[in-house]
Amino acid sequence: MVFRAVAVPLKAALGFLLSPGASLGAMVAVFQWGWLSGLLGIKETGPVLSFLPMLLVGILFGLAMDYEVFLVSRMREEYAHGRTAADAMIRGFGHGSKVVTAAVLIMIAVFGSVVFADMQVIKGMGFALGIGVLLDAFVVRMALVPAVMAVLGDRAWWLPRFLRRVLPDVDIEGSA
Repeated sequence: MVFRAVAVPLKAALGFLLSPGASLGAMVAVFQWGWLSGLLGIKETGPVLSFLPMLLVGILFGLAMDYEVFLVSRMREEYAHGRTAADAMIRGFGHGSKVVTAAVLIMIAVFGSVVFADMQVIKGMGFALGIGVLLDAFVVRMALVPAVMAVLGDRAWWLPRFLRRVLPDVDIEGSA
């Protein structure tokens, strides 16, 4: 509704599916199969706890959508003020990526700091969340999102006529 587009939320949701998958894969490799376990001080390997994927998906989804909104809202603002789709993506990403990078580095530091805890559960959660945030922000949000927006061009901001009439026009860009 805010972006007045169909492709933007679809791209955001599909891109998000990569993040928990990669994060859980890395966690299984380290905490279940024992890859690099000595480096992280993991004494015993074993199965991943059943509740961890639910927590991981919830927390990662919230952070991923925050990063998406920071990046794409600035792109939308540039586009609404008359820039071409390509120029709006470049300028919007240039401004939004600074905010996202700072936020990601903070979250990686927070989650990464608990990797060296004594409890395996806490260590696993910190590792999974740190890897998930790292991959989501730098691979999905800062590499794939601009690439998809560049490929889609003006089609990224397309909204069917019937949705244009039904959805309220939330003017976050200040174009009105």
